[in-house]
Amino acid sequence: MFINERETRTERLLEVANKMMTAARTAPKGKGFDIIEVAMITGDDIQKVSDAMLVYSEKTELKFVMRDAENILQAEAIVLIGTRSQIHNLNCGYCGFSTCAEKLEFNDVPCAINTVDVGIAIGSACSVAADERVDSRIMFSVGRVVQEMNLMPGCSSIYGIPISCSSKSPFFDRISKTPIVDPTK
Repeated sequence: MFINERETRTERLLEVANKMMTAARTAPKGKGFDIIEVAMITGDDIQKVSDAMLVYSEKTELKFVMRDAENILQAEAIVLIGTRSQIHNLNCGYCGFSTCAEKLEFNDVPCAINTVDVGIAIGSACSVAADERVDSRIMFSVGRVVQEMNLMPGCSSIYGIPISCSSKSPFFDRISKTPIVDPTK
């Protein structure tokens, strides 16, 4: 039997993405509350997110989102990690409010512990990608647009981790193919 690496690339990358999701799920969480949500997008759904990112870039005038929208089209899969909101009743003040009760008046402000949990889960997932020698990059832009699209209902602090397997990582030394329009002209 002769198997060319290119013929099994997608299958292998999906296996890595599944391992990344497992690592995110089993990562330590503040006070043991498992409020992390983990998902994966592939195929046509990557194109849909890319298209939505282009719209978001135009709406917000954040040009790096346009670059990232083009960039994720080179990914075989994107692992998404976010959190549902839950206070921990620690009154730690890390969110900017003195008490958790005070924070509840502003429900759209994420609990800092929830956000830390997302970061730990991202680190665990990316360590799997590194161990498997798969190219990856943590992208705020992907997660922000996924949140806008409501693909992970009830979640905030969402980040996307596109993965690829190529001779050179497509996620570094990136140059946008779309010219930046000078708003003064």
